[in-house]
Amino acid sequence: MSETSRTRTGDRDIFPADEAEADDAFLIERSRREPEVFAGVFHRHAPEIKRYVTRRLGADAAEDVVADTFLAAFRGREGYDPSQPSARPWLYGIATNLIRRHKRVEVRQLRVLERTGVDPVTVPFTERSDERLSAGAVRRRLAAALARLPAGHRDVLLLVTWGGLTYVEAAQAMDIPVGTVRSRVNRARSKVREELGGVDPTSVSEETFHE
Repeated sequence: MSETSRTRTGDRDIFPADEAEADDAFLIERSRREPEVFAGVFHRHAPEIKRYVTRRLGADAAEDVVADTFLAAFRGREGYDPSQPSARPWLYGIATNLIRRHKRVEVRQLRVLERTGVDPVTVPFTERSDERLSAGAVRRRLAAALARLPAGHRDVLLLVTWGGLTYVEAAQAMDIPVGTVRSRVNRARSKVREELGGVDPTSVSEETFHE
């Protein structure tokens, strides 16, 4: 980046670069003065958040939850930590808190998956997440096991597996210690693995899941 391509605001360098190249923290900070810039954060992350919420709640509820997620993010942008270049953990945290208001819908969605084996998301959202799931009977048993998990354990497990967050990012999303995330994920995996007859729920292929 050349010196002519930057300006200085206070003690912090601000790069008026193409929005596609700017990190989330830059866009959010700029949106405090120019609210329309927040649209860049929406377009960058909304498809991924929608796929995640759709998988947990189904298509009908997902529309409202995603809209509310970005509305809450926009309204709360003044409090965003500018030292965090990626807004993914922040957005997933907001979405997860909203999902909790639809606990009955989520359990009902998992019961549908248990009965039918049909995933509401028909396209893979990341290789990291989809390769961890399987099709057919295993998929249905997985749904049943997820429905029986405590909500907090299910949240962190799905943030890591379906959302593709690291343990550190999941901790940021849920505002809990990393050690708590590790403990919950390990316990959830153990319970799900037992339900699947010893099959690791995070080790199956994307192809199997989408058969």
